Amino acid sequence: MRMVFGLVLLVGIALAGGAVYLAKDRIAQYQLANARAQEALSQVVPTVSVFVAEGPLKYGQRLTPEDVREVAWPENAIPEGAFTDHAVLFPENTDEPRVVLRAMEKDEAIMALKVTAPGEDTGLTSRLERGKRAFTIKVDVSSGVSGFLRPGDKVDVYWTGRVSINRDTPTTEVTKLIEAGVQLIAVDQSAGGELSEATIARTVTVAVSPQQVAGLAQAQSTGNLSLSLVGAEDDTVASAIEVDQRALLGIAAAEIKAEVAKEKVCTIRTRRGAEVVELPIPCTN
Repeated sequence: MRMVFGLVLLVGIALAGGAVYLAKDRIAQYQLANARAQEALSQVVPTVSVFVAEGPLKYGQRLTPEDVREVAWPENAIPEGAFTDHAVLFPENTDEPRVVLRAMEKDEAIMALKVTAPGEDTGLTSRLERGKRAFTIKVDVSSGVSGFLRPGDKVDVYWTGRVSINRDTPTTEVTKLIEAGVQLIAVDQSAGGELSEATIARTVTVAVSPQQVAGLAQAQSTGNLSLSLVGAEDDTVASAIEVDQRALLGIAAAEIKAEVAKEKVCTIRTRRGAEVVELPIPCTN
């Protein structure tokens, strides 16, 4: 009887130990899973609803609710001016539409600077910054970079004309950089930058200060203007550049030597015995 009791006791202890082992293993697995869940939650970035373009949008296109959709955007990376409220993007108290000012691609955030206010004019006046004026420059296939200019590009403006340093020197043809990094806001009658092929323009419109307007107007009336396209990622500013025909061809400027007037000497002749001597005297005339 005692042997049976001892055997039952040993079996009970073994079963209890096994249960404890299994419980510890389950607890460890639960703790590991809980730790992984907490780590995953810590990596979740809070988001905010932002309105983006449903498809490509072109300059001058009317913006409708069907052109946008709402997406979750990381809260700490929302672009400045993005619309997060449908009632702000499409106000209910007006029927006037917003118009696209800058071409946008699919899934690009709709921002205030890319669309007009409801009913706002989309002309060039909306593209001029404070203190800037629109000025039109006549161009052709050679001076207009063969039609590869687009609104939004930046160009350097060169003037070519004939100048004379003074009355004693002949006129020479000079090419000089007069404006650097000027922004184009329109090419011919187009203010949109989504042209699909090169177009030979007759005029381009730039945004410049009133002082620059006066300089460009004077330059255009006294010579020829040529444009040089600046690279999209080029942040350098061209320095003062001037080239004339003599410098281009390596011709040294002719030196004009002024004749030095000889000093006038007055003399009188006098006889000393048989010898005639000339004596210098002050000139009275």
